[in-house]
Amino acid sequence: MGALAHYLEEEGLATTQISLIREHTEIMKPPRALWVPFELGRPFGAPNDAPFQTRVVVSALKLLEVSEGPVLVDFPDDAPDSTTRSSHFVCPVSFDTPPGGMTSIDRMLAAFRNESATMKGWYELALLKRGRTTAGITCLTLEEIVAFFASFIGGTRDASPLIDVPVATALRMAAEDLKAFYFEGLTAQPGEPRDSTAMADWFWGETVAARVINAIREICLGLPDNDFQLLGKLLLVPRTQLHRFI
Repeated sequence: MGALAHYLEEEGLATTQISLIREHTEIMKPPRALWVPFELGRPFGAPNDAPFQTRVVVSALKLLEVSEGPVLVDFPDDAPDSTTRSSHFVCPVSFDTPPGGMTSIDRMLAAFRNESATMKGWYELALLKRGRTTAGITCLTLEEIVAFFASFIGGTRDASPLIDVPVATALRMAAEDLKAFYFEGLTAQPGEPRDSTAMADWFWGETVAARVINAIREICLGLPDNDFQLLGKLLLVPRTQLHRFI
């Protein structure tokens, strides 16, 4: 939307927008933008909180009073906590401890394989119950995603499992599919959590999959290619979860 805003402004139409990723907005420099420190997918904050959401909308619209830009304003408050947040999960994921005599990376990847195999069963149950899934943008199976990530961490940095798709893009897409496998699998467990914040905290705080994604993030930050740099800085681990790994 930031790029489109420039074209609309050239035609005489004033624009304003809400930004969830400040770094993207700083690069694109739209005429007017309000950055909000909320989780992705919730540009107005917590659901079912009309007064707070109205404040966000009004703050974005007030930027139309500015005649010239680019203007980037930070919304001053975090989103209120959801009242539906789960305190714990009835049936948390567990996995076998890898054998000794392995390097820390080997142990992490072995735990990742065990964990993903457990989550696959829960995911298949969720798929059976709903008859649909949000996973599949890569068309890779969960096992193929695990193998791709393990290969990249192991040093193979130039092999994409997707035809005509660069490795950096394939990593981003595979990470989204992996999260979909895990999130949907989690919702099939007893005591199904319904709050996206609680699910995100579970994934980034308790799973080996999150540690693997962070390991990829750290590798990308050390590579000279700009696509990998962008991936590591912005597109793998949400800003709200980075504190777990720094």
